[in-house]
Amino acid sequence: MTDPAALLTAMIRVRGLTVRRGERLLFEGLDFDVAPGNVLLVRGPNGVGKSTLLMTLAGIVRAEAGTIEGIEPTQLHLLNYQSGLKGRLSVAENLKFWRDMNGPGRLTIEAALDRVGIGTLAGLETGYLSSGQLRRLSLARLLVSPRPIWLLDEPSATLDAAGEALLGRLIDAHRLTGGMAIIATHHDLPLAETLGIDTLVLQ
Repeated sequence: MTDPAALLTAMIRVRGLTVRRGERLLFEGLDFDVAPGNVLLVRGPNGVGKSTLLMTLAGIVRAEAGTIEGIEPTQLHLLNYQSGLKGRLSVAENLKFWRDMNGPGRLTIEAALDRVGIGTLAGLETGYLSSGQLRRLSLARLLVSPRPIWLLDEPSATLDAAGEALLGRLIDAHRLTGGMAIIATHHDLPLAETLGIDTLVLQ
């Protein structure tokens, strides 16, 4: 089975990162580090490039300049508004698809769904889930295929207070294994440990 810490090779090091969207310069000369067990919160107004930064780190968007070290496609999960969930498949079938594609971890599908609070919905077609339940299903994907780097785009969106508390616990547990998270968010997250949390503000 795969363990997040076992996959870590180095801290994330970003130097001189420059990205454009069309003719518009989003950010230029961006530098930051994220060490194992740490979190980087990316903040800024809508449209400033927070989501694009995550997609650049994931290798989906090409940077105009700069270097990204310590991130490999097999080491990361990207969780954004494009959930990749199929409405006609059951909750468990969707999670099985992602587990089979990304590789299994220690948690079973049933255990992962229980941990995010939707274990009783395993046989339900995903198209019937509420927006908050869909987000919980997306979070379960992080658990069935452990990877050391989480790139999370507004992960608390659509979650109620209980869901936000769950998110905080999942991130806390991920950090304890040496996992890292880069999180684009407008909201304060309920994380138990504030040490090792840095903030990057895009303007």
